[in-house]
Amino acid sequence: MTPQPHPRAGAAVKAADRAHVFHSWSAQELIDPLAVAGAEGSYFWDYDGKRYLDFTSGLVYTNIGYQHPKVVAAIQEQAATMTTFAPAFAVEARSEAARLIAERTPGDLDKIFFTNAGADAVEHAVRMARLHTGRPKVLSAYRSYHGGTQQAVNLTGDPRRWASDSGTAGVVRFWAPFLYRSRFYAETEEQECARALEHLETTIAFEGPATVAAIVLETIPGTAGIMLPPAGYLAGVREICDKYGIVFVLDEVMAGFGRTGTWFAADLYDVVPDLMTFAKGVNSGYVPLGGVAISGEIAATFAERPYPGGLTYSGHPLACAAAVATLTVMEEEGIVEHAARLGTDVVGPALRELAERHPSVGEVRGTGMFWALELVRNRETREPLVPYNASGQAATPMSAFAASAKAHGVWPFVNMNRTHVVPPCNISEAELKEGLAVLDTALSVADEYTE
Repeated sequence: MTPQPHPRAGAAVKAADRAHVFHSWSAQELIDPLAVAGAEGSYFWDYDGKRYLDFTSGLVYTNIGYQHPKVVAAIQEQAATMTTFAPAFAVEARSEAARLIAERTPGDLDKIFFTNAGADAVEHAVRMARLHTGRPKVLSAYRSYHGGTQQAVNLTGDPRRWASDSGTAGVVRFWAPFLYRSRFYAETEEQECARALEHLETTIAFEGPATVAAIVLETIPGTAGIMLPPAGYLAGVREICDKYGIVFVLDEVMAGFGRTGTWFAADLYDVVPDLMTFAKGVNSGYVPLGGVAISGEIAATFAERPYPGGLTYSGHPLACAAAVATLTVMEEEGIVEHAARLGTDVVGPALRELAERHPSVGEVRGTGMFWALELVRNRETREPLVPYNASGQAATPMSAFAASAKAHGVWPFVNMNRTHVVPPCNISEAELKEGLAVLDTALSVADEYTE
């Protein structure tokens, strides 16, 4: 579709937004939201007709791009048949979505509890773990994000937690492995893995193993920086959980459904959790949907004992129909395999080449369509390009980088000292190379702030 300029319409949309919409994670008077006129495939455009290649996938959820015709048609067909129905009933779209998800989850995660998003999926996973074990505490990692609701934000290990941290949510945090900024003074991935596992087990020992219900980890941390765990780490966590009777929860809200070049990031590590949360890519965000995939053992806890939780829109038919269509499209079009190939053959080599040319790039890491560039002022000292949790003037280098990318037609995903490369998983190779060329230009702006 060729974008057509409609500046007056755009001005009206913007005026209504500024008058009435309260935006998340924002100081309301300091933001200037772009008025978006439309979107298709890997692109969206504004009311001036300027088109942007979306290197954010919305918020890392449009895994099949915008307006896929088969998913749009499925939503329309479901709306014409049954727009909504209460969650206590068996509904075809809900049953089929659960079946298709269970077919793809690892191990025996064959029961699906539907939620409306990733945050409430995490909330319910924690509730299930506590009820299953009868224990109060939950362990989560620094450098993590699990959602904006009360329990989920308290599990989060980045600054978005601070304003809402009650200190009474039963959460204990620990350091997960990240060799580039190791908390364990490790020099190799093997050392980082061993020391991180030792640290985790020591934390459990000092907290009291009999008090710990669950360990919650993003399989691959997303907004914190796409930090792939070293070989053996997730298997080691699984062993620790088994040793102490702790429920192992993997958060796949961002990494799931093709983002890593596999159906789930857990597939890369051959590990099976007890509970797995999902959302975003399950239906490309076309209609809000999330959920918890539940193991047989935990499901059995609630076989004759009611599970004390639910949502009015759990398994909403429109959302589930979108999920059925999305998973079918991903299978038919080989989107998961496509993401894996582009990650290996195009993104990885291109980003490593950029790192050789740009002193602002400290590290490249990722897989599939899930990549991050760690930006630094000094490669030798690894000093971050901007201070931790920087804002205002202190965040200027990252703001300048993002502005350059947008000016050249790519909408970037930036977080603290990182830019993420997370376009739709079915992006074409030509589109991908177009976006990477713009990153090359924007990194030249970041280079100006290096020492």
